[in-house]
Amino acid sequence: MGLQVYFLRHGETPFSISGGFCGELDLELTDPGKAMAEEFARAYAHMPWQAIFTSPMKRTAATAAPLCKALGMEPQVRAGLREMSFGDWEEKARDEVKSQYLEDYIRWMTEPAWNSPPGGGETAVEVANRAMSVMAEIEDTCSNGPVLVVSHKTTIRIILCQLLGIDLGRYRDRIDCLAGSISIVKFDEHGPLLQRLGDRAYMSDALQERLGT
Repeated sequence: MGLQVYFLRHGETPFSISGGFCGELDLELTDPGKAMAEEFARAYAHMPWQAIFTSPMKRTAATAAPLCKALGMEPQVRAGLREMSFGDWEEKARDEVKSQYLEDYIRWMTEPAWNSPPGGGETAVEVANRAMSVMAEIEDTCSNGPVLVVSHKTTIRIILCQLLGIDLGRYRDRIDCLAGSISIVKFDEHGPLLQRLGDRAYMSDALQERLGT
């Protein structure tokens, strides 16, 4: 069968609706976000999961929880899967950031691989370095069958770019990753192969139609 990694973005949060900057904020899921997690568990509990990895955040733990409960499995928590830190921009709306940090914002939008939000924010390269160490662990320890990785919008897009040879500075321009979406990468003799991107077909129509980023 070979290794398949399912990258699941956490379910809906207030900030995935608003589009505000949310990296280190430890948010809970909304009620629709909890429904996404429950529907994912119902749709995928039949699979022979080797392992479930999550970031340390409440929103990823809550997304993985229904599947873990159904399977009797414990998630393996890895700090490398946490969301990008947005520094001084945390909790702020995009328009507020543009008005208060315009030069920093322009640099970040132009080349996020090497430019970070001020106040301790991370670059895409820094996120890739920590996240890819988790991917190396998965490849070393889970050589066959499906593995679930529950992480965040920016982190998943950066991992996919790194695996697929896409410029890290273009992660926002090349990869979409809505709340609750699944992307699947198969690892074989030719390297990582993208099999599915941003899929939310397991959800009810009502959840798929919810607005958000």
